[in-house]
Amino acid sequence: MLLKEIMSNTFSSAAEHTAAVDAMRDFYQTSQRTLNRLMSSKGVSLAKTKTMLFIHRQGKVRSADLVEAFGFAPRTITEALDALEKDGLVERVVDTVDRRVKYISLTPEGVTALQQSEPLRERFTEQLFEVLSNEEKAQLARLLGRLNDRLRELGEGIAADEASA
Repeated sequence: MLLKEIMSNTFSSAAEHTAAVDAMRDFYQTSQRTLNRLMSSKGVSLAKTKTMLFIHRQGKVRSADLVEAFGFAPRTITEALDALEKDGLVERVVDTVDRRVKYISLTPEGVTALQQSEPLRERFTEQLFEVLSNEEKAQLARLLGRLNDRLRELGEGIAADEASA
C-alpha cells in the first residue's frame, strides 16, 4: 500500500511539473513567435533586435561576449554579426592595443533601427500583460524570480560537480 501511495504521489507530482513546464514553454514560444511576426512586419526581426539591444546596452562588445550572453555557438554569432554588418547596423573595429580583438558597436543606422523597434516591443508587452491585474503581475514576477533563483543554484551545483570531476 505504501509503495502504491509513493508511486501515485510521484506520478501526480511529475504531471504537475510537466504541466507547468509545458505552460512556460508554450508561453515563451508563442510570445516570441508573435513578437517576431509583429516586428518582422515592420522590417526588423526579434533576433536582430535582441543582439542589437545587448550591444547598445554594453556600448561595445566582442563576439565572445555575445557567445557568452546568448549561449550560441561562435559560428552562429559570427553569421548574425555578418548579417547585421551587411545591413549597416553594426560595425567591427580593431582594438588599437590588441589587433587580434575586434569590438562590435552599433552604427547610427543601428541605433535608429533599435529606436524604431523599441515602441513595438513596449506596446506588445503592454497589450500582452493587460489581461493580468497588478497583483497577478507581481505574483508572476515573484514566482518566476524564485524559479530563476533555483536555476542559478542548480547551475552552480552543476558547475561545482564539473569542476570536481
